[in-house]
Amino acid sequence: MKAAITGLTHYLPDYVLTNDELSQMVDTNDEWITTRVGIKERHILKDPHAGSSALAIPAVKELLEKTGTRPEEVDCFICASSAPDYRWPSTAAIICDACDIRHAMAYDIQAACSGFLFNLNQARAFIEAGLYKKIIICQAEKCSSFVDYTDRSTCPLFGDGGAAALVEPTDDDSLGVQDAVLYTNGAGNEHLILKAGGSVNVPSHQTVDDKWSYIYQDGRYVFKNAVTMMTQTAGEIMQKNNLTLEDIDWVCTHQANKRIIDAVRQYVGVSEEKVICNIEKVGNTSSASIPIALHTAAQEGKLHKGDTILLAAFGSGFTYGSMILKWADCVI
Repeated sequence: MKAAITGLTHYLPDYVLTNDELSQMVDTNDEWITTRVGIKERHILKDPHAGSSALAIPAVKELLEKTGTRPEEVDCFICASSAPDYRWPSTAAIICDACDIRHAMAYDIQAACSGFLFNLNQARAFIEAGLYKKIIICQAEKCSSFVDYTDRSTCPLFGDGGAAALVEPTDDDSLGVQDAVLYTNGAGNEHLILKAGGSVNVPSHQTVDDKWSYIYQDGRYVFKNAVTMMTQTAGEIMQKNNLTLEDIDWVCTHQANKRIIDAVRQYVGVSEEKVICNIEKVGNTSSASIPIALHTAAQEGKLHKGDTILLAAFGSGFTYGSMILKWADCVI
């Protein structure tokens, strides 16, 4: 028995922040941003009183409707978010309440931009163990909440978005999650961090003045490690499963930066035609980036039952890894 994605949705807020508009906020321009990160625009949740849950709730409601799943049928619900609504209650609890999901084990995980792979692998484990049959994994990311819009090195990168997937058992072992290799190397902690808001640096005038509530990123160090760790695990999982480049139909990595995506593609050795990439239109939406990219590709008719997809992700921690997913019949 394998775990397959049988339904997939995503949600992007209406407001679109373009490079031209960003150039009026910081010292940058469209050519500089496009050349360095490959992003033209990103969606932003403008309501200051709405959190990341507001980006996942529409996606979950659409998922329930499209797949014909009743809220009471959902027995497990896992939410990944780098920007949870509160320290507690969990963002999963808030989303479940809004979607009338009352009988599921619901909780959050924090694996930063690797959240979708960690989420899907947990769902896989639960299903293969026979514990649950209908699992919703969602990704809720109001990245704009931790972005300093006076910092030209980070503010062009991030957008807001949410995604939801229904994961169910399949007796066809040729479909669904085939394998995953996922790791965390905490040696990278200081290089990609949001310093304030936790129990180490509680919010204060000092943390506000020092801008510790915004993302800090050592760009060069993160770039190097993102490429190294994603390519390492991509090679590892292909070797482990006796896969060649000819066996891979699609590669979909975390949509962090077009140069990172291109570097991973080149190291792996696949053609650009096999790469799923939508970063130009949505930017980096953290854990939501891979499912948003997959859903967009499915809507465009690119994905077909039985396609072999190599997934790879990297995020703060550093969290990183790769997964082999065989596309199943999926409601989109």
